[in-house]
Amino acid sequence: MDLLIALLPALFWGSVVLINVYVGGGPFNQIRGTTLGALIIGIILLLTGNTEFDKPIVIIVGLISGAFWALGQGYQLKSVNLIGVSKTMPISTGLQLVGTTLFSAIFLGEWSTGTQVTLGLVSMLLLVIGIALTSIKGKNEAADTTNNFSKAMVILLISTVGYVVYVVVAQIFGVDGTSALFFQSIGMAIGGFILSMKHETSIKSTALNLIPGIVWGIGNLFMFYSQPRVGVATSFSFSQLLVIVSTLGGIFLLGERKDKRQMIGIWAGIILIIIAAFILGNLKG
Repeated sequence: MDLLIALLPALFWGSVVLINVYVGGGPFNQIRGTTLGALIIGIILLLTGNTEFDKPIVIIVGLISGAFWALGQGYQLKSVNLIGVSKTMPISTGLQLVGTTLFSAIFLGEWSTGTQVTLGLVSMLLLVIGIALTSIKGKNEAADTTNNFSKAMVILLISTVGYVVYVVVAQIFGVDGTSALFFQSIGMAIGGFILSMKHETSIKSTALNLIPGIVWGIGNLFMFYSQPRVGVATSFSFSQLLVIVSTLGGIFLLGERKDKRQMIGIWAGIILIIIAAFILGNLKG
């Protein structure tokens, strides 16, 4: 039962961008609505007494990490708008794993043995190959698709910076994710507002995009619930299965067309990314 619960974050997080695209509204309505939806979950945690106010560092780290999550999510949604879910999510997931792992290894000293360094480098190689495979160009893709992909890669690099800071800032200061979640949700809402403030948004579209934010928050709660029961390494590894949900959901639920060559590349790339995620999860453990 605990292992099944540990799989739920992948299901919920992988569904977030699918719901964003399904309800529509463009990236700015989507990021504003999603961050406000996450704030709703944060307020529920506040009302149930699962928030700490006695440690200023928890408040500061929560606000900073939440704002950078909004940056990561907002630019990920921009990429989705350019090249679709099924291309964006494997690349985004792989880049996040590369970024957080390298930071932890270089600055936090998580790779302290020769075995960890070797396995870590092998994982990095698998991630790079996996990303490349999921990005294979279709035989009949037009030139403007290639231009969009180049723009999306720049956008995803910015997105990766946001996601990496969101993760590592809590590690640096040793802040527990559960106690900081309310303040993270405030930081997310502020970040979402800043990202969208200069763009036209719709109340209706923003309201519909509350749903993926709530879904993301619920996935987060399942992650924190499962970690002490199955271990951090297992829960981290399982959560990365979100790439399967989002990528295949983009193809089969949202109707993003791929030719046979691309499908083979996507399947092979996803497998390599998941293998790398499981190796990295156990290195962290």
